[in-house]
Amino acid sequence: MITAPLLEIAVLVLGMLILMIEAFAGKIDKRVLAFAAITGLAIVLLASFFLVPSSSPANVTGFWSFYAADRLAIFFKQFALLTTILVLIMMIDYAPVVSSSFVGFKEGRLPSRPEDEPRRLESRRSLVGLGEFVALPLFTCAGLMYLVSAIDFVFIFVALEVVTVSFYVLVSFTRRNPMTLEAGTKYLILSALSTAFLVYGIAWIFGSTGQTNLYRLTASLANAGADSGAALLGVVFVLVALGFKIAAVPFQIWVPDVYQGAPTPVTAYLSVGSKAAGFVVLIRVLQPFMNLPQTERLIFVIALLTLIYGNLAALPQTNLKRLLAYSSIAHAGYLLIGVLCFDVRAVIFYLVAYLLMTLLSFAVLIIVAQQTGEEISDFDGLAKRSPFLAFAMLIGMVSLAGLPFTAGFLGKFYIFYAAVLQRQIALVIVGVITVGCGFYYYLKVIRAMYWQSDSNTDPIPVNGLSRVAISALIVATICLGIYPQPILDALKH
Repeated sequence: MITAPLLEIAVLVLGMLILMIEAFAGKIDKRVLAFAAITGLAIVLLASFFLVPSSSPANVTGFWSFYAADRLAIFFKQFALLTTILVLIMMIDYAPVVSSSFVGFKEGRLPSRPEDEPRRLESRRSLVGLGEFVALPLFTCAGLMYLVSAIDFVFIFVALEVVTVSFYVLVSFTRRNPMTLEAGTKYLILSALSTAFLVYGIAWIFGSTGQTNLYRLTASLANAGADSGAALLGVVFVLVALGFKIAAVPFQIWVPDVYQGAPTPVTAYLSVGSKAAGFVVLIRVLQPFMNLPQTERLIFVIALLTLIYGNLAALPQTNLKRLLAYSSIAHAGYLLIGVLCFDVRAVIFYLVAYLLMTLLSFAVLIIVAQQTGEEISDFDGLAKRSPFLAFAMLIGMVSLAGLPFTAGFLGKFYIFYAAVLQRQIALVIVGVITVGCGFYYYLKVIRAMYWQSDSNTDPIPVNGLSRVAISALIVATICLGIYPQPILDALKH
């Protein structure tokens, strides 16, 4: 029988094999490594469906008391694997940009000197740098899988660092691009600061309760003699660290510049994978503290500020990556409403919907940006140049906005329904108003594609694998908006 830790071990071994082949296989087409990584992850994803979830993490004792293999953990292991597979497909499309950066040219530009032409042609044949670029997401995926199973603060810290260190390298990967270097520096400094808050918070919690295991912590806080004030201060510091990971206000300052400067597949991975794992950890960490009124008030304020800031800041954006960055902040606000109401199923459904519509938007952006650019105006007339890509972006945008019969609409519906049941009327009112803001800035992209004209009429090619992935995301976004039962059934305990 397959045990849960074997999945992470398999992903780590796969990542090390990719690195070894990259180092010693010579001048092979590095896309072979990408296809090998995708195939390996698909096998691990298939194996994950044969796992039998444990009844309750609270009953785990002995060495594995820091590790949960409950239904929530297994579901998000599959979530991380699927996200990584889709990101690797995007990386194949992005490979020429990475290769150009490795031989010292600006992204997407031809060499300035004639003598550099042979190096450019060689890089395009062998796609230099792609091996490391596809290996790093495998280590990130393993870290995400460990993170969603972590039920001990020490293991949370270790898993979080595995994810964060991998992202340090990925964000700065095309390092000859000044914007990428700026993004990497900002992410490194602020992430290190958030790690310091996490460790400090863990120290306060352990000092006041004598526990780092989340389930033993619940029993310790129920003890009348426990110092709940010191533990609450500790959880505030932990929230600062997790607020950085999920891009919640006021810890979101890094998001726009890092999202814009990082390689686009990495931006998509940060937006979906890191955020999803962050919310799973947040739900587990807050469980012992949700009975304290101070915790509820703090989450309420953060959710309110995140909703308002994310949506208002997105309104004037003209760069699509920056728009999606502020959009990511806004969606963190909606998810925090679900966390405040402690409706786990609503949060998880919203995260699945967010996976589909965000990766769909980024997949189209990667292909179009290499032909034109990342500005919204660069999408002018896309419906004539590539009706398929325009339709895909249309579905992504209307789902992000929350139009009926899309996954995004049902995601927002479940969140608001949970808020109404918990009498969080203020958040519902602000949430509905900000959804209206979302319609404005998402529809700007649709207007550019279908109503604006452009003199360039050259068709935009889409390779077969990307076309299949984009088509699957379109179908899933629409089907989940009409029939959400498969996801809801998967979350039943």
